[in-house]
Amino acid sequence: MADAANKYAENVEGKFYVDDQCIDCDLCRETAPANFKRNDDGGHSYVYKQPETPEEEALCKEAMEGCPVEAIGNDGA
Repeated sequence: MADAANKYAENVEGKFYVDDQCIDCDLCRETAPANFKRNDDGGHSYVYKQPETPEEEALCKEAMEGCPVEAIGNDGA
């Protein structure tokens, strides 16, 4: 499970985040491209926009549930 203490600094403030377990598999970016981007230098994803619609929220949850290393967190903020 993702750990808020290890989340990447690039994540925008809000409930969804990516932590340092990310293996850069691209699943979250393919699932919710409006919310996740890749840090090309670090080779990992991060949340660049928190979901603003129910559809985006559902896609972020789908990405979180599908993450193979559980690097996406939701602190419920």
